[in-house]
Order: sequence, then C-alpha cells, then structure tokens
Amino acid sequence: MTRSIKPLVAGNWKMNGLKADLAIAAGVAKGYDAALKPSVDLAICPPASLLFAATAALIGSRIATGGQDCSTQGSGAFTGEVSAAMLADAGASFCIVGHSERRTLHGETNATVKAKAEAAQKALLLPIVCVGETKDEREAGKALAVVKKQLRGSVPDGATPATLVVAYEPVWAIGTGLTPTAADVAEMHEAIRAELGRLLGKQAAAGVRLLYGGSVKPSNAAELMNVANVDGALVGGASLKAEEFLAIARACAG
Repeated sequence: MTRSIKPLVAGNWKMNGLKADLAIAAGVAKGYDAALKPSVDLAICPPASLLFAATAALIGSRIATGGQDCSTQGSGAFTGEVSAAMLADAGASFCIVGHSERRTLHGETNATVKAKAEAAQKALLLPIVCVGETKDEREAGKALAVVKKQLRGSVPDGATPATLVVAYEPVWAIGTGLTPTAADVAEMHEAIRAELGRLLGKQAAAGVRLLYGGSVKPSNAAELMNVANVDGALVGGASLKAEEFLAIARACAG
C-alpha cells in the first residue's frame, strides 16, 4: 500500500446481475460505515443495464459506480455500443477499459484501449486501465516486458492521478482461484510505477492508484493489500457477495 494514496476497491460484476441483484449494492452500502469511508473508496461496476438503477440505489452512500467498457466513439451509427458520455449520463464516475476479457475475447489492441481511455476521460470518467500477462508469457519470463508494452500503448498521454487508475490483472489468475505470490505482485507493481514515471513523469506516477485484480478474496486480500505499490483491488466474483466485497475493503483500510 502507498501511504499517501487512499485505496480504491472496485467491483466488476461482469455479465452478471438482474434487478433483484441490486440488493447486493444495498448490502455493500449498509456495511460501508463511518469507520470505512475515510480509509477506502468503493466503486461498483454493474452491467450497463443496471448502471442507472445502481447509481440511484447508492445515492448518499458515497459509493461510486462505473461502466465495464465504453466505445471509442462519442456517438453515431454504432449499433450495440455504449459511449462514455452515456455511462456518465447514467451516473457513472469510472469506466474499466482494456480488461483481459476484452483484449482476448474481442481482440482489443493497446491502441483501442488507449482510445477508450481517452473517450472516458473526455466524458469526465476515471478510466481503470487494465494490464496483465498470460500464463505462457509469465512462464517464458516475459511478464514485465508484456505489461510495460501494454502500458506504453494503453495509457493516455498526459494522464494524472485525477484522470487515471491502472489495474494489474494477471490473465492466468482471473477467475481461476490462482494468485501470484506477494513477491511477484510487488515486482510487477514496482515496475508499473516506474514505467508510468517514464511515461507521465515521476510526480504524476507517484500518485496514480495501482490496483491488483485476479482472484482477490477475503482470504488473501490482507496479504495482497499490504504489498508496496498496491493501492486497492479490482474485484470480480467476490464483488457479487456484499460481505466478501466489504471484507476486502476492510483489508484495504488496514
């Protein structure tokens, strides 16, 4: 954890959730008490169909909402796409871009991710830019090089701590129950901070929140959140259970 940075725990619901599941958000809001609020920021990224309703349900809770993806385009004849402005209009404050599932299943390139991050920034959303290596890349000793290349191609020029969050999500750990060692996470987050320093300048890079994602759960959250340069978590499956999400938040709060 970086002492000068207030941690962020963001829940990515992925393609899960119907109206009845807004009760999950309500449960998180109920548990986000006066002891937690000063110590950790929370955000929930539901499917687009629930974004407006989730935002409305969380009014007064100080829990933000976000989109899981956005178009590179502002508007136009792009059937099925959702623009960053539409997400903002529905109440979002954040937008995840470049998640490994978008990169692998939809063929998104670094350039596409950068364009989406820039679109989010233009709509005054805070992009959470995801990076991470595959199992083969890690086993080949290429993890650091792969992630640095993703950063160089995906991070918008001139980004600041107020306009950028970076999430490291090793692809092989997402939804598998596997996690890298604390030493592996420390090495990667230190490398990400250094690479951001080269891209944005050391002062700006020092304030960017670096999240860890990939099978984060209550049982491993404390260890992961105590690693240097880990400033919170991007949580998948555990964010669909209010008490598990709150337990991770408590681990971030220290």
